[in-house]
Amino acid sequence: MSKPQSDVDKRKQISVRGIAQLEDVNDIKKDFNRHLHYTLVKDRNVATVRDYYFALAHTVKDHLVSRWIRTQQYYYEKDPKRVYYLSLEYYMGRSLQNTMINLGIQTACDEAMYQIGLDIEELEEMEEDAGLGNGGLGRLAACFLDSMATLGMPAYGYGLRYEYGIFAQKIRNGEQVEEPDDWLRYGNPWEKARPEYMIPIHFYGRVIDTPEGKKWVDTQTVFAMPYDNPVPGYANNVVNTLRLWSAKSPIDFNLKFFNDGDYIQAVLDRNLAENITRVLYPNDNFFEGKELRLKQEYFMCAATLQDIVRRYKASKFGSRDAVRTSFDDFPNKVAIQLNDTHPSLAIPELMRILIDDEKLSWEKAWDIVVRTCAYTNHTVLPEALERWPVSMLQSILPRHLDIIYHINFLHLQEVEKRFPGDFGRMRSLSLVEEDGEKRINMANLSIVGSHAVNGVAAIHSEIIKKDIFKSFFEMTPAKFQNKTNGITPRRWLLLCNPGLSDLIAEKIGDEWPVHLDQLQQLKKWSKDPTFQRAVARVKQENKLKLAQLLEKDYGVKVNPASIFDIQVKRIHEYKRQLLNCLHIITLYNRIKRDPTANFTPRTIMIGGKAAPGYYIAKQIIKLICAVGNVVNNDPIVGDKLKVIFLENYRVTLAEKIMPAADLSEQISTAGTEASGTGNMKFQLNGGLTIGTLDGANVEMAEEMGNENIFIFGMTVEEVEDLKCRGYNAYDYYNSNPDIKQCVDQIQGGFFSPGNPHEFQDLANVLLKYDRYYLFADFESYIKTQDRVSAVYQDQPKWLEMAINNIATSGKFSSDRTIAEYAREIWGIEPSWEKLPNPGVAK
Repeated sequence: MSKPQSDVDKRKQISVRGIAQLEDVNDIKKDFNRHLHYTLVKDRNVATVRDYYFALAHTVKDHLVSRWIRTQQYYYEKDPKRVYYLSLEYYMGRSLQNTMINLGIQTACDEAMYQIGLDIEELEEMEEDAGLGNGGLGRLAACFLDSMATLGMPAYGYGLRYEYGIFAQKIRNGEQVEEPDDWLRYGNPWEKARPEYMIPIHFYGRVIDTPEGKKWVDTQTVFAMPYDNPVPGYANNVVNTLRLWSAKSPIDFNLKFFNDGDYIQAVLDRNLAENITRVLYPNDNFFEGKELRLKQEYFMCAATLQDIVRRYKASKFGSRDAVRTSFDDFPNKVAIQLNDTHPSLAIPELMRILIDDEKLSWEKAWDIVVRTCAYTNHTVLPEALERWPVSMLQSILPRHLDIIYHINFLHLQEVEKRFPGDFGRMRSLSLVEEDGEKRINMANLSIVGSHAVNGVAAIHSEIIKKDIFKSFFEMTPAKFQNKTNGITPRRWLLLCNPGLSDLIAEKIGDEWPVHLDQLQQLKKWSKDPTFQRAVARVKQENKLKLAQLLEKDYGVKVNPASIFDIQVKRIHEYKRQLLNCLHIITLYNRIKRDPTANFTPRTIMIGGKAAPGYYIAKQIIKLICAVGNVVNNDPIVGDKLKVIFLENYRVTLAEKIMPAADLSEQISTAGTEASGTGNMKFQLNGGLTIGTLDGANVEMAEEMGNENIFIFGMTVEEVEDLKCRGYNAYDYYNSNPDIKQCVDQIQGGFFSPGNPHEFQDLANVLLKYDRYYLFADFESYIKTQDRVSAVYQDQPKWLEMAINNIATSGKFSSDRTIAEYAREIWGIEPSWEKLPNPGVAK
């Protein structure tokens, strides 16, 4: 049965370049029908599209399992140093298409579904996003897992299996409304529960002195149940594991309940323990000192550390199988990476295990902990740094508070030796903050307990050394490193942009998905009209696809020839969606002043979630929606300008947006964004960046040259200088007519005629409480946006810049980032090793 060359076929071609097709289409059809009947207990008469998705997912998972088992056997035989990545968030998105691509079976699956009479894209759309993260930090962790598997590294991700992930965002009457993300409603075909590895976790209780040392007694127990998720490498038969912990109540009941006859209450009370992993905190840029969050952090660390120690002891070593009893080799076999401070309790927990359970001396245990652990800092915002009240730690984790106090005591002794009499320095270096409520500074604990501390972009790492952790850098400068973030090219080009992937492969071959620096070769075609036209055609196809989605979902018909100007990220004042909004209003006012002027059409899209308790962020969303309502319904504006707030921005939506973008908005105040990774995804897909010299924008500009990026605004030094001089927003308001008109419209009810004072609070932020200096960068931003419009009208120039963006994105592969972590922090060498195919003799 032959079939015509369709978009689906084209979408699938790239996935098999350079990968042997071992799977037969008939086998896939047979496995699919077997799962439909025996796993889902359905036939074609009653099966739904979701059933077909599950049948396909189980079929694809079958191809994973032997590779997964073989990989773990290989690690056991070789006993290499293992990497353990600890993160409270993993923003994984969907797994089906990514797995098919990495296994090289996408074309076979597509053909099998076609022969059965199903549309594979429709099945893929049925998969729920695994939204177990808020934004950049969780998505980075997901990219890192992909790279560690692709580089053949013996690595494990550890996190929490939240029953409810990041909330689903609905926009109702122009406002954000949160709905639960019940992502497990229909089950998760990719995970495997491992009840045999369930681990007891203790809370509360008290610490007593015994002849053998300190003992933590009278605790409350919750069990951690592991769920394993496969992480396939690209075309190398390696499948690593992401282990997510779920809280389970203790099995036994207190007999007192039976004696009181309150059996029902005994059963109901079990649910309280399980709340620990019920829901992801929807906030990664504000620290909320909630008891549940502390329990989540410790629960993940305690379960993970016990699992790591169990695996270390059970590992094969020497010439025979035995249980390791000595911990001398622990730092040579275990590397623990703390993804921000959320897993920082791993440090006192590992100390507790080594001292209390394994009976090591303090000195030996501390040496092991520091040589094993490393810490990644992800933020420069002071409100995001975790500081736990001592009273809360005393109640929930009394033994750990003891350990932290002793760590601090010995640490401050070292400080006193190095800087005698410098009490100011001792205060800044202490783990315990005494001003106001007594608190433990978790970033300080992470630095003291780690052998390496890294920022996530060159500029961010310098700010850490010169500002946030200046005293620590002066004390232990060798600890501090930079590891610029990256993204996986498999998901963010191969999967989401097959048209561009094909085009690149035709020019430079098939190896670029694992050697992204090969994209440099495209530079020689940046001015070639034929290649430019091909790139433009792919971009236009992606824009048309997105335009169809916008019309279907939002009822707004957009001009596909307009600049697709996109800002997608969490809604936060420092990311300055408000500055973008001021530009929209300025463009609108210009059109109204002179509708006949030459105007480069734009479709401006802004998307992202505001933390449920973040009032100003929610007001920003409301203003964007209100401005869009005015602009989109003004007949004078027509299709010159359209404004859309993208509802429920998530990984799956990002996969549709990145390939269609012309312009990427990366406009945070210089010195506030640690890195950003959305900027890299846009660059890789040929979107041009308008941005400040902040985060990874700085290195992107270095790679591609300033002529291929639109840089505006103050530098970090200029921001600091303005801060010292004092920032008065009214000076700009009174001297810039565009600013004045925008603010007057916002606070005068122009965009909210039903409630003239609706946005007064936003006007007050702009005029009185703006910590991010929007007006100081406004004029530069508007002028640079005008330059964007002018260059877009010169399409050969725009396309040359776009191709140079793609060609210089090689540095921003997460493969490069992970290789640097491996060599410079974890002390292992990426193997790039390919394991044998299942069924092939060793």
